[in-house]
Amino acid sequence: MLAAGTTVVLWASAFVGIRHVGTEVGPAALTLGRLAVAALVLGLVLLARPRAAGPRPSRRDLPLLLLCGLAWFGAYNVALNAAEQRLDAGTAAMLVNVGPLLIAALAGVVLGEGFPRPLVTGLGVAFAGVLVIGAASSSGGAEAWGVVLCLVAAVAYAVGVVAQKPLLGRLTGLRVTFLACAVGGAACLPAAPALADDLAAASTGTVLWLAYLGVFPTAVAFTTWAFALSRTTAGRMGATTYLVPPLAVLMGWALLGEVPAALALAGGALCLAGVALARRRPAP
Repeated sequence: MLAAGTTVVLWASAFVGIRHVGTEVGPAALTLGRLAVAALVLGLVLLARPRAAGPRPSRRDLPLLLLCGLAWFGAYNVALNAAEQRLDAGTAAMLVNVGPLLIAALAGVVLGEGFPRPLVTGLGVAFAGVLVIGAASSSGGAEAWGVVLCLVAAVAYAVGVVAQKPLLGRLTGLRVTFLACAVGGAACLPAAPALADDLAAASTGTVLWLAYLGVFPTAVAFTTWAFALSRTTAGRMGATTYLVPPLAVLMGWALLGEVPAALALAGGALCLAGVALARRRPAP
């Protein structure tokens, strides 16, 4: 429970950090910088505590590690960073939080965790919420491309979690997180020149926020997530992120002075209601 709570709070803060850093650093460069910091921190932990690393991955683990790293750590972050150049932190968090529904759906098919009727209802309600948030773009409350990018991020998030779950039965969360960071970072290496240019011109606050994103919402939070996920189902663990959007809205208001448009808030409420419906146990 503590691990899941730590993840939720730190991930909520990430939406605010991305929003701030994104004003001076491009989407791919931000991803590379964040993952490089996280990989460095996790690598040092692994060197200092080799017993905590656990067994090394086998050849059969490599496809899932690549998929997890490319989808969740790479594509998810680039898409979300680009989305938050168009949307406020709270709206982005509400849209990405349809990810738990996609996790539950994929886990039901791929991992055999079941595909109950409430999930279908929840998917419908959450999709209606996405449409409402998308409609906010016509009134200036959100940009349509930002909505699309958030949905791309949500799909990448779901694919990454479902790929990660089987790995945690054989490898430690610390090792999986480190390797996934390395894979995602390697995929973003073409953005290294842009990262160097952006950081050279960035303010001290932006550099500190980037370091924060790498250490806490990535190195710490993804490790606590993996620890908790190894002890429950992917669908149930995805449901623990219910609190990320409201926390992100509060943090965005307190730290950035942002408040999502009323129509976007209504759509976000529908998205959360859909997630809640999807996680209800079917009647016996």
